[in-house]
Amino acid sequence: MSKDYYQILGVSRNASKDDIKKAFRHLAHKHHPDKGGEEAKFKELNEAYQVLSDERKRAEYDRYGRVFSEGGAGPAWDFSGFDLGDIFEDIFSAQGSTAPGWEDLFGFRERGRRVRRGRDISIDLEISFEEAVFGTERKVLLTKASFCENCQGSGAAPGSKTKTCPSCAGAGTVRESRRSFLGSITRAVECKNCSGQGTLPEKHCELCSGKGVRSRREEVVISIPPGIRAGEMIKLSSKGEAAAFGVAGDLYVKINVARHPVFTRGGDDLLMDLAIPLSEAILGSERTIGALDGNIKVKIPAGVDSGEFLKIRGRGVVTEDGRRGDLVVRILVKTPKRLSKKARELIEELKKEGI
Repeated sequence: MSKDYYQILGVSRNASKDDIKKAFRHLAHKHHPDKGGEEAKFKELNEAYQVLSDERKRAEYDRYGRVFSEGGAGPAWDFSGFDLGDIFEDIFSAQGSTAPGWEDLFGFRERGRRVRRGRDISIDLEISFEEAVFGTERKVLLTKASFCENCQGSGAAPGSKTKTCPSCAGAGTVRESRRSFLGSITRAVECKNCSGQGTLPEKHCELCSGKGVRSRREEVVISIPPGIRAGEMIKLSSKGEAAAFGVAGDLYVKINVARHPVFTRGGDDLLMDLAIPLSEAILGSERTIGALDGNIKVKIPAGVDSGEFLKIRGRGVVTEDGRRGDLVVRILVKTPKRLSKKARELIEELKKEGI
């Protein structure tokens, strides 16, 4: 046989299809003309790969030493089983650009324009326990890329007329050609002169120099819903950084809730401890406690045990549907550490009664 395709790819005669593909990819990248390789060597690698990657052609080659395509002698260009996108990615990455998709290569996206989008921003915001329960509104000042307030993001001076971009003739895109092993590939890229707009202002905005965006402090109002939990995120669409002649990203606010000295949260309920003396636990009493939204009178039943719970309905956390959880009070009976002589005598009498 005139050419040893196995030797050309540097694989054994019993190499698997994956081994052949890997060998070809490695050598194709190495010997590609766009990377300084020899075109003749690259074509030889392609010829070997087209034969050995096809089971029928490989069988013919192993048996007869030659392969015929349906249209005549010599291997046909058949890329089945091989991802050309991998080659394109490596070629265009080496040239400092992004590999185009098939739609870009063959003009399917010629009329469409990719919308620019600004960066998302994430911030932390601490609120009080009460604000988390009932909801609130906060205003924050952010320094970020924002649409120019003078030209509203157009880049044109107020009242200025626009003209067709001379570089792209109003298309917003220009054609760019690059060489590849398939020949010259032409694709549509965004016009740098007009940033893909197709038009240019006759007079640029003086405040942003025609960029449409500028860094400035902007006040953002954050509406915090009632019942929000620590660690939850609030998304404010289009409140992130602006993109020139595009749309703004989003603002994500992570909520941190400050501790409360009295109350904790259990789902939609508020929890608190209430310490009472032994006498109130035995005889019962009435207490006034300061809830988050006002004072509440709580009746303590006689004979309550330490650790028992009293529930006041509808005085807990505000839920999403407008309802409220409950306020749950845990009773803690305080045992006196020191007793007066009279108190000790009274306790001794109670002890005789079995109390």
